[in-house]
Amino acid sequence: MESIWATLSKEGGAGGAMVGLMIQQTVNERFGKCLLELSGNNAIIVMDDADIQLAVRSVLFAAVGTAGQRCTTCRRLLLHEGIYQTFLDQLISVYKQVKIGDPLEKGTLLGPLHTPVSKENFLKGIEVIKSQGGKILTGGFAIESVGNFVQPTIVEISPDTEVVKEELFGPVLYVMKFQTLKEAIEINNSVPQGLSSSIFTRRPEVIFKWIGPLGSDCGIVNVNIPTNGAEIGGAFGGEKATGGGREAGSDSWKQYMRRSTCTINYGTELPLAQGINFG
Repeated sequence: MESIWATLSKEGGAGGAMVGLMIQQTVNERFGKCLLELSGNNAIIVMDDADIQLAVRSVLFAAVGTAGQRCTTCRRLLLHEGIYQTFLDQLISVYKQVKIGDPLEKGTLLGPLHTPVSKENFLKGIEVIKSQGGKILTGGFAIESVGNFVQPTIVEISPDTEVVKEELFGPVLYVMKFQTLKEAIEINNSVPQGLSSSIFTRRPEVIFKWIGPLGSDCGIVNVNIPTNGAEIGGAFGGEKATGGGREAGSDSWKQYMRRSTCTINYGTELPLAQGINFG
């Protein structure tokens, strides 16, 4: 049994998906297994009954931590219309407090992007966002200094825009407004990727809808925690263009082992029901 683990560059979600399809086709030709992690476009939904302080803290670290360079980084923020402006005001306020610099220094939350190309892609992405009607609420610029530093950015944008469907691998957060849980779930599920997702709410009926068959279509479905970090020890992996398979957790052995069904007869008889006399 053959197994392949491919972690592809996140600097182009569509390109990663195409390479992933090529890998799957190649491996399928020899009846092998694929464990693919291709891209993430993860959303956090904040309902009108949510603990706002908890949610703001979670969104900040999920979107800005690791300079937005994690597959489970929060890239889309869906806010209920009833708390939209209140939440956004608080989030922008804490974004402006983010210390940018050497991540090894105490108190620094946002380090550099990992290559100059990533910095260029960030700036190109900002221009695409603006061309598609996105409104920059804070950030949106590179920092003129040694290193690949950019500002943590919040963008107000429609969920229907094409740029929202792609993964810009950096600290860019798209903010969108919704009215109903059904609408929020539809927005969450509307992108090609399906890695991680989260909802903030106190209502049990909302939680069970979210984690059920009519809820999130992602491989990781969280409640009252961010999209990143809590998956440690769990069955990590995504659906759709994110790839498939699970690494870690209770299902991980299935990716690396061959399973056989064994039947052993310790006796000298073989009971049969066909009524044949063997003498």
